[in-house]
Amino acid sequence: MKALLALEDGTIYEGRSFTGPCFAVGEVVFNTSMSGYQEILTDPSYCGQMVTMTYPLIGNYGINEEDIESERIQVRALLVREYQEFPSNWRSQKSLAHYLKENGIPGIEGVDTRAITRHIRLKGAMKAALSTEDTMESLLEKARMAPDMEGCDLVKEVTCKNPVLWRDGIPVRMNEGLDQFKWPERPGMFRVVAMDFGVKYNILRSLEKRGCTIVLVPADTDSASIDLLNPDGLFLSNGPGDPAAVTYAVETIRNQIGKRPIFGICLGHQLIGLALGGKTFKLKFGHRGGNQPVKDLMTGKVEITSQNHGFCVDMESLRETAVELSHINLNDNTLEGLEHTKLPLFSVQYHPEASPGPHDASYLFDRFIEMMRKHHPPADS
Repeated sequence: MKALLALEDGTIYEGRSFTGPCFAVGEVVFNTSMSGYQEILTDPSYCGQMVTMTYPLIGNYGINEEDIESERIQVRALLVREYQEFPSNWRSQKSLAHYLKENGIPGIEGVDTRAITRHIRLKGAMKAALSTEDTMESLLEKARMAPDMEGCDLVKEVTCKNPVLWRDGIPVRMNEGLDQFKWPERPGMFRVVAMDFGVKYNILRSLEKRGCTIVLVPADTDSASIDLLNPDGLFLSNGPGDPAAVTYAVETIRNQIGKRPIFGICLGHQLIGLALGGKTFKLKFGHRGGNQPVKDLMTGKVEITSQNHGFCVDMESLRETAVELSHINLNDNTLEGLEHTKLPLFSVQYHPEASPGPHDASYLFDRFIEMMRKHHPPADS
């Protein structure tokens, strides 16, 4: 079934839908990972975006129930060069097409993904519309009328609606409110509150594996509610959209700084920058993939990292604060990590939990554990 993709600048690409009749509007971005399409599909940081995979063969190992990173598919559409209809992998439980269809997400193959990627690298990520039925003129109009990513708060679409306890690798619904919650009796475990801006499951798995009991709270949770829980540490998750639009979270974080150890990833990192008085800006085409080189300025080591973001903290806006640049991206020298010189607070722009991607940066979770151990030893009961 023929499908058209229209970018807001008037560029048109033609492909075929392998999921049936479809329509979608969103920002078109590209991901350079060679595998991990299931994790990419379910990463909440992709909310509002159509993802182009630069690796040409997608779908060859199918879909399983274990490798999801949230409760549903988050992307608006998936664009690939060649779709593999019949998966060959012992873990596969269904085909990629079946998975997309049951979630109502378009899958398009046969598009020139190399041309799309080169165009976005030159012109920048941009709004687009995709359809199997609309005319070219209609699609262009819909692409141009779509909301801009700048100024868009997409966190409200992906955050949990009510507090959740992460227990034994799965989210467990809490029957009581935060004012009645009592931490489980787990001696020696660190008590962590995670603000959910669109958290990936493997982040929570990584924390729990290191001895953390985690309560996931909605993005609009205020500082007083976190104080009521009195956690050993505060974790700020990844998420989609423009960090400058998530003003309610910035206020909460500002009030939490200095009270307890804080670790932020991706959007959480950007929100820390804003809470410290800094500014953020939109990157031309973002960093998305499992092969982004980052230098740790504290050790001099270079890490190959997994990334997915379109915004960045402006380090110049933080020059007058007690914050140091800790990591830089070696492709464009943008800020990838910061650390407070006086308070127990640090954050990174990339994803140390990977899924998909390398595990070079997993030590950052250990750093958070050590920070909590130093400033707030775990409860014995």
